[in-house]
Amino acid sequence: MATYESDDPWRALGDPTRRAIMECLAERPRAVGELAEELPVSRPAVSQHLKVLKNAGLVAERSSGTRRIYRLNPAGVAALRDQLDTFWNRALAGYQDVAEEGEQRKEQS
Repeated sequence: MATYESDDPWRALGDPTRRAIMECLAERPRAVGELAEELPVSRPAVSQHLKVLKNAGLVAERSSGTRRIYRLNPAGVAALRDQLDTFWNRALAGYQDVAEEGEQRKEQS
């Protein structure tokens, strides 16, 4: 499996397996083995995907005995949401501008 080192959360989420891992972790924190049981990839592959997600700031880990438990990083997920909110607000503002221009043209006709 080819991975890359990137701190860009959007690039990290470009992979469907990483998105599936995020969905699992949204339900509750899990160890690598638990994630591998739910996904069609091996434990080493899950570990590599988690490394990418961690580097992107989307996942955090803690030790529990000999296991590492992974969870979503609330700050990283909030940053993505803030960016999406910005995109959404810009799109709505653009739509409003176009709609108002159309209304003004109708009134002038």
